[in-house]
Order: sequence, then structure tokens, then C-alpha cells
Amino acid sequence: MQGGRFDLHVHTRASKDSSLSVEDVLRDALVQGLQGVAITDHNSVAALPSARKAFESAPGFLLLPGVEVSTREGHLLVYGIEKAPAAHRPLAETLDEVARLGGVPVLAHPYRWAHGVGKELARTSRVLGIETMNGRNSEVPNAKAGVVAASRQVAATGGSDAHERGSIGRCFTRFSGEVRNAEDLLELLRHGHTQGEGRSQGLEGRVRISLKNAGKRLLRGLSRV
Repeated sequence: MQGGRFDLHVHTRASKDSSLSVEDVLRDALVQGLQGVAITDHNSVAALPSARKAFESAPGFLLLPGVEVSTREGHLLVYGIEKAPAAHRPLAETLDEVARLGGVPVLAHPYRWAHGVGKELARTSRVLGIETMNGRNSEVPNAKAGVVAASRQVAATGGSDAHERGSIGRCFTRFSGEVRNAEDLLELLRHGHTQGEGRSQGLEGRVRISLKNAGKRLLRGLSRV
């Protein structure tokens, strides 16, 4: 197929803070008319085998393997790897390991007050892309990320950051080029043939998400993700 829309930031129950099964992900993505998703659980690739099996029921729907790594400075999305890098290390050290593994590193929501790497690292870190449309962010941090991605001429990506039903596809990545498999997606990411699109989160949605996150964190014993 030529191009297509892919949600490149989706969490399953392999993430401590998500309620989505891989079957939920597939159903909601198909309803939204997406051509594929990236499973990007927090510091885990445990859901990938079950996702591959579930997605066999939807021929042509693509799974891009990924992970969201918690680095010391903020969160990093990595695509195209089957092993999760160790969590809570410096970003630079994590990027070195990603390079050894052959993954494609993309900064997750860099201007989010929690879990974002911040302005300086958004401008200087050795990544191949920046998430410019995150479905849980407001317009301002998404817009700031978009400016930096454009100035650096790296891939601009979009993802819902879905943790629950009804969120998948709110933001997505539009690819420009021929897409036959996950390798094609990775190659287009490496060369920046992408655009982040979708809808930022309004105030009511952000308040709802914040309250849910607070409750989930209490249930986890205040452990971080």
C-alpha cells in the first residue's frame, strides 16, 4: 500500500498503567481505519508474541514492534527491536544501546511536564524522530515538539498514547511512501518520511487522565513507569 495511517504509541496490559488487551487494540484500530499500530509498552516487549498471534486475524494490518523506555531524563520510544533496553539509565547511554540493537529512537512527548526530556535534549539528543502529536498532550507541548522536529529535519510522529478503550487513533503517523511490512515503516522513519497528525487533548480530557493516573499510581504503590 501507499503510505497509510499508523498509531505509533499504544500500551497494552504489559504496561502497569494500561487496561488494553491486544484484542482491544486490534478491534479499536480497525474501527478507526488504521493500517497498523506500534505496541510500545513501558520497558517491556512481553505483549509482542500475543499481538502477532491476534493480528493474524486481520491480514494486511501491520504490527510495528516497539517499546517506551524510561530513561533518567524522560521517555524514549524505540521501534524495530525485540528486546527492551534497561530502564532508568541516562538517555545517552540508552541511545547507545538502541544503536547497537538497530532500533529507531524517537523522543516521546518531549515537552510533557512529566516524563518528557525537555527543551535542551529535544534539540540536541541523537534521535531519528520526535513525537509531535501525542493524544494525551495539550496543543502547546505538541506544537513545541513540532517546531523542533521541523528545525532538526527528523521524523515527526504521532501516537495516541492509548491506555484504555476509545483512545486508539486519536493521534497517528502518516507515512509517505510504499509500505509493505514493518521494515518499510522503519526505513521511512529513518529518512523522515512521516507526519504526525490527529487531535490534541483538551482541558477536560487532561483532568480526567490526571485523576486516573493518580489512582493507578496509588494502586501501584507510587512506583514509577
